[in-house]
Amino acid sequence: MRLALNEEWAVGARIGDGGFGSVFEAENIAGEKAAVKLVPKAPGAEREMLFTDLDGVRNVVPVIDSGEREDQWVLVMPRAEKSLRDHLQEHGRLPLNEVVAVLSDVAEALADLKDREVVHRDLKPENILLLGGRWCVADFGIARYAEATTAQRTFKLAGTFAYMAPERWNNQRATSASDIYALGILAYELLQGTPPFTGPYEYDYQDQHLHGVAPPLTTAPPLLAALITECLFRAPQGRPAPGNVLARLGQISAAPLSGGLAALAQANQGAVARQAEDDRLASEHATEAGRRRILFEAATTSFSFIADAFLTTLTTAAPSAEVRRGNQGGWTVRINDAQLTLSGPKETDPKDWPTLTRNPAPFDVIASATLSLKTRANYHGYEGRSHSLWYADAQTEGQYQWFETAFMNSALRHVTGTTEPFTRDPHRESLAAVSREMAMFQVAWPFTPLVLGCLDEFISRWADWLARAATGQLAHPSRMPERDPHDSWRR
Repeated sequence: MRLALNEEWAVGARIGDGGFGSVFEAENIAGEKAAVKLVPKAPGAEREMLFTDLDGVRNVVPVIDSGEREDQWVLVMPRAEKSLRDHLQEHGRLPLNEVVAVLSDVAEALADLKDREVVHRDLKPENILLLGGRWCVADFGIARYAEATTAQRTFKLAGTFAYMAPERWNNQRATSASDIYALGILAYELLQGTPPFTGPYEYDYQDQHLHGVAPPLTTAPPLLAALITECLFRAPQGRPAPGNVLARLGQISAAPLSGGLAALAQANQGAVARQAEDDRLASEHATEAGRRRILFEAATTSFSFIADAFLTTLTTAAPSAEVRRGNQGGWTVRINDAQLTLSGPKETDPKDWPTLTRNPAPFDVIASATLSLKTRANYHGYEGRSHSLWYADAQTEGQYQWFETAFMNSALRHVTGTTEPFTRDPHRESLAAVSREMAMFQVAWPFTPLVLGCLDEFISRWADWLARAATGQLAHPSRMPERDPHDSWRR
């Protein structure tokens, strides 16, 4: 068969199926090899033709020619070496460095697709092809622009059951977070050799994704295990954004864990398992209470990884320090007269931080914790500082993570405290500080994301303050605020 599109193509043997169509080998007049996909003109199939131009998107299989013939749409793509599914069948479980390389290639594609507001919705090994030495995303048969709402057929439950996010099973709108969930499933499969949920029937998959617990990862280092755990959070808002995933994958390949941090792997497995069991019992209904409960579970899981990494780094540097464990993953480290305390997370009462009122808070806060440093008062009466840790969508709506911030007295109060800056729970006073109004308190530290694998500056800064406090050198900040908090949160 010959096809006359922008170029003329000789179509050969069938080499597979993809999405809504069949794929054949092809060759143009110049002898260049390609793959031709023929998509029957069924209702909704034309949506794949929307994605023939994705110039500038990294690691996406390009469409080099397209058109139509009789009752079929036609897409011509470069001939890939193999699919990731073929690669897995050939090699089985992949080594860590190769897993990180595959996931990084796909995360790059998802980051660029998110910028284009494109959601793939069927990410799986069959749709990831090796092309030019990179693993590239292909087959946009059920992809959609994130804001599209009027297509005649939305294919909400189309896709591959093993990789479908919980919100898809609840017939909710797919977003970039749905692709991140599929990436988490894919990562699990690359490491373990099988997806976490295996059906075999549709209703089995639905129950497993909505209520099941992924078996513990036995082959992943703690940073990667934490990342995969977050990708598989049931609450879409709790999953990391593609760019965040990409950055953290870079940390895994650049700085493998060793020593004390490596020893956390076993302890973290137990913490994750407990949180996963709580997650299994949580309601999946789209009520506000259910949404907040699921997000709080995501917050506590993320917090446990941050708290453990922080404590391990401190005690590695100061093994003689006195350590006391607190509630909900919190702890206290004491050296001489200096005491650094991290409280466990507590859930924010929506009555204290309302987002559904006529004058709502500028962003949502799900949980909070306190990080405080206390020492013997110096001759000015200064005793230390404390910062707030909030699990919120403070910078990007619907994208939740832990942030560090702190507060100070405004000029209205004419007060100098013994602790500056200081912490505030998400409440009316701190709400006024982040709103566009005169308030008794101001933000004294920019809202700074806390990302596992990228905590060096955060930990080093607090370690330095702790060292100063332990040697009697901690002093009141020379200026307030110390760092410009302007535009570090959305209003």
